[in-house]
Amino acid sequence: MVSQVDSTPSPLVAPHLVSVLGRIGTMEVCLAQTEDEIESAQQLRFKVFFDELGAKGSATLEQRDADRFDPVCDHLLVYDTSIAGPKHKQIVGTYRLLRSERAFASGGFYSASEYSIESLVSAKPDLRFLELGRSCVLPEYRSKRTVELLWQGIWTYCRHHSIGVMFGCASFQGTVPAAHALQLSFLQHNFRATPDWDVRALPDRYQAMDLVPAEAINPRVAMFAMPPLIKGYLRLGAMIGDGAVIDHDFGTTDVLIILPVSRIAERYVSHYAAEAKRFA
Repeated sequence: MVSQVDSTPSPLVAPHLVSVLGRIGTMEVCLAQTEDEIESAQQLRFKVFFDELGAKGSATLEQRDADRFDPVCDHLLVYDTSIAGPKHKQIVGTYRLLRSERAFASGGFYSASEYSIESLVSAKPDLRFLELGRSCVLPEYRSKRTVELLWQGIWTYCRHHSIGVMFGCASFQGTVPAAHALQLSFLQHNFRATPDWDVRALPDRYQAMDLVPAEAINPRVAMFAMPPLIKGYLRLGAMIGDGAVIDHDFGTTDVLIILPVSRIAERYVSHYAAEAKRFA
């Protein structure tokens, strides 16, 4: 859901985490360090979520997608440094990062409006949680390279902050779950969270995902039709929470991604760890 812009100053980058977290060619992934950069990320989100995908809500006259969580989040940004002009005009992709300690100090997680996140967090007090959200990239930059850069940045950030669990909502476009019956059922039958990690959608928002019998699903077809972001999470080892949720403001059907760092496939850990050593 989208709310009015919060003018509370955003936190600065942690002093011991360098701003550049990854680089491929002229592309860099960094953490936002100025208000101009955060506002540019909000403008990019508006272009993607509102102009391109038709989100509705209380977007501001400044044409920025901004809510009360932005001031307490870190903002991961992908820059194309070949674009002429000031740095904040080079932003082509963004991801929003909310650590559990900041969430506790500011009223909770964004996902808590859809899922019973607090029950999982309270059950694992020895782990640090990181909520991932507001992922978007300009159409002309939606490539494997951009995704690779974003994950370089996320992994470096996770290592710096000793993150144990990543989670967040990921979306199917449209508000009719039956339109995604194959994909939702495939997730339900094959990627549901184990009991010790399970999180259920709030009772008044719960939408069943078990819409097609397992024996009627062609896994290759289901995976091919999966949104790229969800497909990427699954390849890393992510699990899916209990139930989907309709987000009418954004015009999406959401599922909850749960990704304990301990479940990330070793080949990805080795790859991203090597990159993190270069920038952390």
